[in-house]
Amino acid sequence: MVEAVLIDLFSLTANLQSNIQGLLHNTLEAIEKCSSIHAPFVYVMCCQRQGSERKGEQESLLPALRGFQSLKRRLEVVCAQSTAAALYTIKQSLDEKDLSIIKIILPTLRKDLMKVYIDHLFTAVYHFEFEDLQVAPDSESLQISEHWHEGQMLPSQDMAFIQSEIQMYLESLPSLKGELTILRSSLIPDDIFLHGFTTRTGGISYIPTLSSCNLFSSSKRRDPQIVVKENLRRLANAAGFNPEAFHRVKVDHANAVCIMGKTEPDDYDGIVTDQKGVTLAAPGADCIPVLFADPVRRACGAAHSGWKGTLLGVSMATVNAMVSEYGCNMKNILVVLGPSVGPCCYRLPHESAKEFHRIDPKCVRLFDSANPYIDIRRATRILLERGGILPENIQDDSITDQNQNITFCTACHPDKFYSHFRDGTNFGTQIGFISIKD
Repeated sequence: MVEAVLIDLFSLTANLQSNIQGLLHNTLEAIEKCSSIHAPFVYVMCCQRQGSERKGEQESLLPALRGFQSLKRRLEVVCAQSTAAALYTIKQSLDEKDLSIIKIILPTLRKDLMKVYIDHLFTAVYHFEFEDLQVAPDSESLQISEHWHEGQMLPSQDMAFIQSEIQMYLESLPSLKGELTILRSSLIPDDIFLHGFTTRTGGISYIPTLSSCNLFSSSKRRDPQIVVKENLRRLANAAGFNPEAFHRVKVDHANAVCIMGKTEPDDYDGIVTDQKGVTLAAPGADCIPVLFADPVRRACGAAHSGWKGTLLGVSMATVNAMVSEYGCNMKNILVVLGPSVGPCCYRLPHESAKEFHRIDPKCVRLFDSANPYIDIRRATRILLERGGILPENIQDDSITDQNQNITFCTACHPDKFYSHFRDGTNFGTQIGFISIKD
């Protein structure tokens, strides 16, 4: 069942005002007749002309809006100077109401154009259907590329324009939840390496569980890739790295490692390089983002270590890749464990807990319970030390330095970090990142 209807009047020019009112009245009348029991939310999207007041644009449509009592409380007029701004405003309202099934009523010649905007601003969480708004094909009535006809591919310049329009709009938005904050380790020498762990502040993501500097997009979440890209751009500006030379692991919850410069695996949870200016990153939203640095051989790495990756030894696999590829000495490699879920909060089924108990009984609390508490950080440290990493070269602030705290419990600090364990399916993601300075 359709949850929201979007009526796209954006492309209709001001000199058709009386026609617009008639179109809108007829469209709303049809919606009201079809929706007498379950009235959907209705959004009317129109263009705010340069120099005109938004309120004036809305008032010009009032004659067409009067009389629709069943829709009155669910009707919103959104006027903006660009399609990107209007759609993003409507998306915020849809997300606030947790709506996902949307019908768009629009001029036929706007359909393929609108689909490009939707591909950029929405994810697979949303479902769209389209219905034609009957508009006379007057060349002055629609603001569409004169060389394009329905059914054809949009011209490349139109595609580029849409992406540029969206990016410019997102760049203009204020940061949410405070300034962008980066946590840095005193163990990694900052004269050789650029590194840090992000928190959740300083981005533009507005959905509560994703707000505000979410750095991962998926088909199951409401943050589109272009919003994550803008958050990353802001992070890169603050941290000082090039977002075009940014490589994030392709999470598989296993132990494969990508060697930069060699064939990239389909999925991997570790990545290493000795190339300057290339930023490596590992995500975390309870799982541990682990950073590796060898100041002698000037090599670095990043790994994503959840409970499965921890048991499979992804951290030592990353270390071993640095040793074999770049001639690193195990005793020179520095390892920093980033913000992750602590043993205070993280529980696993008893069968999984057994594997951690075999590493060290102290990795498990309440072992005889159905869902014991697990310390994936301790297990990671133990496996690293057994592999040859010096204990003093491993930073885990949850046990070594409460004042210089990087290894916060993500679940315990909702103001600072995202947590899958705490927030559920539509959770945000922070990262650990590292690169070798030029």
